[in-house]
Amino acid sequence: MISTLHAISPLDGRYWGQVSSLADYFSEYALIKYRVHVEVEYFISLCEIDREHMPQLAGFDRTDESFSKLRNIYQTFSDAEAMKIKELEKITNHDVKAVEYFIKEKFDQNGWQAYKEFIHFGLTSQDVNNTAIPLSLKDFSEKFFWGNVLGDLIQNLKKRAKEWEGIPLLARTHGQPASPTTVGKEIYVFIERLQYQIDMLKNIPFAAKFGGATGNFNAHYISFPSIDWIDFSNKFTTKLGLKRMQYTTQIEHYDHLAAMLDCCKRINTILIDLVRDMWTYISMEYFTQSIQKGEVGSSAMPHKVNPIDFENAEGNFGISNALFEHLSAKLPVSRLQRDLTDSTVLRNLGVPFSHSVISIKSLLRGLAKLSLNEDKLRKDLEDNWPVVSEAIQTILRREGYDKPYEALKDLTRVGKEHGKITQQTFEEFINGLKTTEKVKAELRAITPLNYTGKHPQFS
Repeated sequence: MISTLHAISPLDGRYWGQVSSLADYFSEYALIKYRVHVEVEYFISLCEIDREHMPQLAGFDRTDESFSKLRNIYQTFSDAEAMKIKELEKITNHDVKAVEYFIKEKFDQNGWQAYKEFIHFGLTSQDVNNTAIPLSLKDFSEKFFWGNVLGDLIQNLKKRAKEWEGIPLLARTHGQPASPTTVGKEIYVFIERLQYQIDMLKNIPFAAKFGGATGNFNAHYISFPSIDWIDFSNKFTTKLGLKRMQYTTQIEHYDHLAAMLDCCKRINTILIDLVRDMWTYISMEYFTQSIQKGEVGSSAMPHKVNPIDFENAEGNFGISNALFEHLSAKLPVSRLQRDLTDSTVLRNLGVPFSHSVISIKSLLRGLAKLSLNEDKLRKDLEDNWPVVSEAIQTILRREGYDKPYEALKDLTRVGKEHGKITQQTFEEFINGLKTTEKVKAELRAITPLNYTGKHPQFS
């Protein structure tokens, strides 16, 4: 195993400790193991065909014990066995053929020699790859990414939103003070955006291709014409939790995978928006960061406590998105019935997911270090009384007051030329209005701290 100090990719070096669990789904070992998985399950499905349609497998022991022994080939698959396949590949110069030969050796060892030519029967390499890869992606998504990564992030954000639900915040549109909001609601903006995309992601099927050399089951039907191979393959891929594409070339057309990657890219983009906002709030002193003992913010400036977790997250989200975009744009395009460009590109499928995982972990670390600086939030609100002008002019409109917008515009824009606009400025303005005392009392009750509107209850 290469030392993390000598790895070219930071995923296998600096960040290995954060992404090592993804090797179970995206490493060379994992790809080989999932290929073995598909080949074994395919053979078992062939054995389950009626004996009259496939008498050549009639003598194979079809008991649960025998099938369990077959499945044991991939369930106990070891690093040493993966290396054996890599050695076979040096001879075959073909990765999937090496897998076939490895399984045939297992058949020889178990006394199944008479049936070993039904390993990889009628298949092309992409029947195996385009089933193994979506199967590994399915396992990654369901066992790790959706729950342990995206689910944990959503729960963390919900906890923060609830904690900060009623705390007023000076909003800024175009970088300028705007109608106040609350810290919790601004966090929930991102929760809602993320939840829609995650729900969409979960509804995209994991698509497989399983149909022979050019998608027409030519070899299957020429050898066993009485078998409904289309129905057989649909049931086989469904058993694996995949959706078989019915009309394909030699390869799966990757449209569903592209949709999945584009959806992941949108999730990343939403999170880039979040980390940039958090970075900005920190720079505005709305949040303080806990100091980690022994941590250095700058090699030259001892006082620095930098928002490095949010910056690290933003950088890795950017790398992830660049790769997601390339994969989703490239994979659906292949010359005629197939060229090999998808193969080398697909080997990088785990890279953008790894950078996303690193980013989300960095984001969670950054959030864990934050404390809300309520004094600063309050001061900024109290220093920006002009933001209540919207409230006042709207109530005056309700009362039929003549040109209320223009009156507030003159007060808040022209008034700035004569000094800071304060609560007293508005008191004097309200006192001079030609309206009822009841309306004036209503207007006086409005402050930047309580003019925060309403939002739906947090779920």
